[in-house]
Amino acid sequence: MNVIVFASRKGGSGKSTLTAHLAAHVHKPSKPCLLVDCDPQGSLTLWHKLRGTNEPPLKTASRSVGEIVASARRAGYEWVFIDTPPNTSAVVDDAIRNATMVVIPARPSVFDVNAVQDTIQSCRAARKPYAVVMNGAPAMRDGSESRIVTIAREALAKFRAPVWKGQITNRADMLLALGHGEGAREYYAEGRAASEISRLWSAIERSVKAIRGNASANGAMHKQAA
Repeated sequence: MNVIVFASRKGGSGKSTLTAHLAAHVHKPSKPCLLVDCDPQGSLTLWHKLRGTNEPPLKTASRSVGEIVASARRAGYEWVFIDTPPNTSAVVDDAIRNATMVVIPARPSVFDVNAVQDTIQSCRAARKPYAVVMNGAPAMRDGSESRIVTIAREALAKFRAPVWKGQITNRADMLLALGHGEGAREYYAEGRAASEISRLWSAIERSVKAIRGNASANGAMHKQAA
């Protein structure tokens, strides 16, 4: 079983958004996924209610996730996605300790880039693989990313933080899908938002295979205790 934790002490970085879109992209009977909402704000829980199908199933946690993760393993889930609150509380530390990999969303702003340092340190202390994902980014033009995204990548490089080479763009489809309780692919499978979520998921899968020792680390976006 694989546990993907979405963590950042910066509110509004996109933890719940990425958790929802990726879970909707991944979950199917042959690849069961469990959602865990640890954020008291309950954005993921709201999306789940709007969805109205109870698929993927969702549990909530406020202090620890260990028992939920252990139960999910016994139940045969292949993936557990954990959405965490925007702080460095005990439940965030516990989620990171239980993680196969930590995804750290960051918008390309000085506030987000600065905030990822605490989460990176938590991952390093727990010796857990992690990667930063550029989220809510301006659209690319002529195949080139926005200058602000490039600047954010350069800043993250100073922290020796692994960063996904792609980006999740600030698109209306991402928000409209959530309002319908859907993921980007369910909302508009041929859209650019769905394509970006698909590419991010492929990168996560490659990283998890490398972490598990089932594939080469070449091209994987994570780094162990960087």
